Amino acid sequence: MSTLTDPQLKVLLAPVSPQRVSTFRGLAHMEAWDIRRQLLRVFGFGGYGIRTLALDLVAEHSAQLRKKDADGRPYGAPYTAWTVVYRAQVRLTVYATDGRRIGAWDDGAVGEAVHQPSFGDAHDMALKTALSQALKRCATNLGDQFGLSLYDDGSREAVVRWSAAHPPPGDAGKTPAAPDLNADPPVRPEPRTPQPTAPEPAGRDTATGHPASPDGEAVAREAALAGMWDAARQIQFTDALPEQFAETFGHPLAKGTTTEFQQARALMLGGEAA
Repeated sequence: MSTLTDPQLKVLLAPVSPQRVSTFRGLAHMEAWDIRRQLLRVFGFGGYGIRTLALDLVAEHSAQLRKKDADGRPYGAPYTAWTVVYRAQVRLTVYATDGRRIGAWDDGAVGEAVHQPSFGDAHDMALKTALSQALKRCATNLGDQFGLSLYDDGSREAVVRWSAAHPPPGDAGKTPAAPDLNADPPVRPEPRTPQPTAPEPAGRDTATGHPASPDGEAVAREAALAGMWDAARQIQFTDALPEQFAETFGHPLAKGTTTEFQQARALMLGGEAA
């Protein structure tokens, strides 16, 4: 017997409301607070739990920057700009109305705050981003109401639609008809962030002028690379990025540095490049 009520199943199998999805430069997006709201609506107060399994500071560095005018000319006194990266792992657990556990899912994410003038705000923004992204990834295991369909090229149409574990009621004495397994459209691959082929050698962080550990350097480079590809997806520039990167910096992506990835990201999003 299902531990989910009929109203819960009806909501979970419905397509996500377009009003809950925003689009930023071509990328479909749902807010973390809205995910929490929908968890409350579906499972009730006390019907779910969120546990932070790990929250690690993986990179922190500063750079002296100046503000720029509309023509890109620097002006004013230099200020210290902070870039911080956190990595979070979160567990989402949901419960039936009688308190029995339905399921639990773990997932992780990296969050960054780039060139923030406030040291505290940089840490706050990066850790909140990591925790929020990890929660949203956990919640996609609950289907379309929690953003699963958005991985299908931003689709708002339901991609789950039915569950053999929760068949609809049939006529008295009759077994419900089996769903058509060939009715789904072709599956499109979800975006993937390329990983660096090898870590950068240990050295000095050119942005801060302080020695950086080999592990911290590699993690910071990986986070910067992921941030650059995320920016490219937002402006639908992924196909042209490798060629443009090589043309701009004089070498392929595989040889790119943390600073170059950050500069490329800032250029794509219209921000300052250190």
